[in-house]
Amino acid sequence: MDAAVSTFDTLLGRIEANEAVVGIIGMGYVGIPLALAGCSAGLTVIGFDVDQEKVDRLKRGESYIKHIDSSEIGAQIRQGRLRATCDASDLASSYAILICVPTPLTRQREPDLRFVEQTGRTIAAHLRRGQLVVLESTTYPGTTVEVLKPILQESGLVCGKDFFVAFSPEREDPGNLDHTTRSIPKVVGGDGDQALRLAVALYGKMFARVVPVGSTQTAEAVKLTENIFRSVNIALVNELKVIYDAMGIDIWEVIEAAKTKPFGFMPFYPGPGLGGHCIPIDPFYLSWKAREFEISTRFIELAGQINTSMPRWVVDRLAAALDKNVGRGLNGARILLVGLAYKKNVDDIRESPSLKLIELIEARGGKLDYYDPFVPVVPATREHAELAGRRSIEWDAARIASYDAVLISTDHDNVDYSALRAAKLVVDTRNVCARHGVNGPNVVKA
Repeated sequence: MDAAVSTFDTLLGRIEANEAVVGIIGMGYVGIPLALAGCSAGLTVIGFDVDQEKVDRLKRGESYIKHIDSSEIGAQIRQGRLRATCDASDLASSYAILICVPTPLTRQREPDLRFVEQTGRTIAAHLRRGQLVVLESTTYPGTTVEVLKPILQESGLVCGKDFFVAFSPEREDPGNLDHTTRSIPKVVGGDGDQALRLAVALYGKMFARVVPVGSTQTAEAVKLTENIFRSVNIALVNELKVIYDAMGIDIWEVIEAAKTKPFGFMPFYPGPGLGGHCIPIDPFYLSWKAREFEISTRFIELAGQINTSMPRWVVDRLAAALDKNVGRGLNGARILLVGLAYKKNVDDIRESPSLKLIELIEARGGKLDYYDPFVPVVPATREHAELAGRRSIEWDAARIASYDAVLISTDHDNVDYSALRAAKLVVDTRNVCARHGVNGPNVVKA
């Protein structure tokens, strides 16, 4: 029997019989929900992370992500379905290894694949015949076969014969109660038909629906397309916000009326800028790759420019409102920022526009505190390390009234917005005050 066929058949048989141990690298916002989905499907999962503190907490059955319940993790740990480790050699016992590591940008807004490359070398050091390796980290088309595959083959094993690679983009939406990890369709592309069949078989156990595509490059392009779609449409409404604001027109009222049209319109909403691990970053991965083909991505880059300009526009609006409503400038003004997370009802601050707002306000002399019920202490971040350790204030109406202005950046549901009626000035970037009936001359939309 051909060795390639034998390796493939053996691995496929283990997956179909639920005997394939799955290793997941990166126990974060993507890796943990994926691990729990695997455990719920009856698979045994090894969760690998280089952060010893995270591994220790997982072993104790503790969650360090707000929207993931510790009881879910604890139950799988106790049943032996989930095991956490910092020892990369444990990956050798896996039949499938799923990579869920960050893919940030450099300061020059170019792809930073060092985590993918380091992970590939770690896997290569322990790679054995009969394993499937799947990259889930968002990246440009070609990464799986042009970057990851050659690194894995440094092990001396041959892809497509001894082991198999695929790409399946993560589609996590933290805090979304309507769509769980398992219910979101899973797109899968393989490096060859056998890799695709293996990945479809594996994810078919973990997800309600699997969507196979013709190649890893196509699967990589799917995720970029989804996020570029959102980036461009958010940029459009952000630009409309600036235009309509100059005309004295409320963009939120416009959107609410426009979305009554039952066809041809999809509502997107403006904000203080983009945040999260996908939308502010992913479009630039395609822009970078497109230059290899001498193609200019003008539309994508324009959307990025508009969205990245929003924090400065909001701070200018804050300064103007202070001058008009409070009778003082931003320099020396006491500002309370409401919401540090990049979106409501989560504790995720990755790429949050709130961090940029803090930087801009303090650079202009403002004295800033923040309140966020999901982020009691600012964790360390790559771009804003100087903010680490700052603490959220307590939510108190009397204290709120002492600030010169309150700037709402994130519209968490569990905030008592009625307390803002006592504020001297409220600058609202999310239209949350109107939704809670907090109106008046002291509330300015931005």
